[in-house]
Amino acid sequence: MIAMQDAAYGYGSEPLLSGLTLELAPGSFYFLTGPSGAGKTTFLKLCYAELLPTSGRVSLLGQDAGSIGRDEVADLRARIGVVHQDCQFLDHLPTEENISLPLTVTGRATPAHQNDLAELVAWVGLSARARALPPELSGGERQRAALARAVIMDPEIILADEPTGNVDWEMSLRLLQLLVELNRMGKTVLIATHDLALIRAAKSQVQARVLRIKDGNVAIAGADL
Repeated sequence: MIAMQDAAYGYGSEPLLSGLTLELAPGSFYFLTGPSGAGKTTFLKLCYAELLPTSGRVSLLGQDAGSIGRDEVADLRARIGVVHQDCQFLDHLPTEENISLPLTVTGRATPAHQNDLAELVAWVGLSARARALPPELSGGERQRAALARAVIMDPEIILADEPTGNVDWEMSLRLLQLLVELNRMGKTVLIATHDLALIRAAKSQVQARVLRIKDGNVAIAGADL
């Protein structure tokens, strides 16, 4: 699904990440951890071609990220759902319309999708808030809306950047459960987080592996979390 071969990325003369060689298999569940500023968000951006490696190779869903055109990138991103850390919405649109926005902008919205949208909104527990505007939502509601928007196109891969960073523990577990359910449906899931308690909680529900960023490299962490 996602493969890197000696990939590197840097914002200046020194690379932030280097020597990235790994493969995330279909249907796998991974956490990505490391201290603030270590490069977790940069790593995720390499995983959906928002950034291209400055050296080495990144392959996404069988395609070399460095050689695909603009239209192919758009198609690729339809197969990769991203839950961004900042959860940006269009504040003048109701929540359900924000969730369905990827269908609208790609011309895939049809009347038949309304039932699917209603089911998805219910799945994330937002049926009662479907017509609320984004500024009226709590932090947890915004995160669940962001997750719903990320999966509205039925992607094969879900990337989540600190999805529980601004919510309480109860809501963190709720969001984790939704991501576990997606994985059980066959989706590949990668969650960037600094919350080791969340990782421990996940290990009782899913066969999760942990990638740790240290000194610019990414490696499988041990079992001592």
